[in-house]
Amino acid sequence: MKKIDGGITAAAGFLAAGLNAGIKGTEKKDMAMVYSEVPCTAAGVFTTNVVKAAPVKWDKNVVDTAPFVQAIVVNSGVANACTGEEGYQYCVDMASQAGQALGVPTDAVLVASTGVIGRQLPMDKIKPGIQALSKALGASREDAAQAAQAIMTTDTKPKEVALEIEIDGKKAVVSGMCKGSGMIHPNMATMLCFVVTDAAISHEMLQKALSSIVVDTFNMISVDGDTSTNDSVLLLANGRAGNKRIEQEGEDYETFCEALREVMTELSKKIAGDGEGCTCLFEAKVIGAETKEQARILAKSIICSNLTKAAIFGHDANWGRILCAMGYSGASFEPEKVDIYFESKAGKLKIVENGVDTGYSEEKATEILSQEEVTAIADIKMGNEGATAWGCDLTYDYVKINGDYRS
Repeated sequence: MKKIDGGITAAAGFLAAGLNAGIKGTEKKDMAMVYSEVPCTAAGVFTTNVVKAAPVKWDKNVVDTAPFVQAIVVNSGVANACTGEEGYQYCVDMASQAGQALGVPTDAVLVASTGVIGRQLPMDKIKPGIQALSKALGASREDAAQAAQAIMTTDTKPKEVALEIEIDGKKAVVSGMCKGSGMIHPNMATMLCFVVTDAAISHEMLQKALSSIVVDTFNMISVDGDTSTNDSVLLLANGRAGNKRIEQEGEDYETFCEALREVMTELSKKIAGDGEGCTCLFEAKVIGAETKEQARILAKSIICSNLTKAAIFGHDANWGRILCAMGYSGASFEPEKVDIYFESKAGKLKIVENGVDTGYSEEKATEILSQEEVTAIADIKMGNEGATAWGCDLTYDYVKINGDYRS
């Protein structure tokens, strides 16, 4: 497995484009399209928020029932959530417009939207945008970069990953892009994420891989505790690598899953590390757990604690907040046995041993906590399981960004 410089077009047969359609009223790109030259098998995971945006409903139906998928069209600026039947019809219209422009069936097109909830899509801008995107599609690195830029809202940077692997003696690529900075607390998905591969794999195995891997990747990140109405992870496989089609578990399936897990982990960390207003990626590792689920619950509780996130922002080794967050997580453990460490590129420091302060150097702790990536490690000494969660610090700018979001 090798990391390569690439985005959504790194996998063979995938084209992309991003442009400004005028949805946001700025010069920023606000529409993107991904297209496969051949039909794809598709998989998806979506928000568990009871309030589901119209694109989520459309995409879930397409993934579950359509014989194949060949394109994704995305807009940013307007979420198309809480928009009723009119909003859902706009999804149909987007898919239909894209299908006509690309020469594929309407139900072979997935749609995604992100932005302000409650507003109807400006179809007078969306439709010309779709036509322009269909003509701008390309397979270059720059085409991928423009698509990644076009799906951003409050993100400060585009998020892309590409890996090269070997399956059945054939070179294959798993690559993707995502967006997300606020309203990030996924449950079966993240904000918007699009992953593609040129590997040949059945719909059933593709869905199985995605559903299992999301548990320890996107479901283990949080920026602010808010689960979005639009959370979607879409995965397309077009088979252009030429490997024997993966239709059951085995070595080829495990190789594919390893690559997919790496791509989704990297994208998860990019989202957490670009949380609205944040200054650092905050990682929590729980080790020595009795079960995997126990470790997941504890790690997620640590990165979700606003008090802990504020302490990380202040470079303050206030470890009591970590232990407190673990204590109300709902997972059982013995506080008197817990060891806690802080770690970054500046070093590693044990600050708690068996539930008690170690008398650590505050100066060294501050140095460790002043880096762009900070890890808290909690060893609960109950077993051999572990889990990792990713979040970010909580800053003054988070409130400012969200206070001004519509204005």
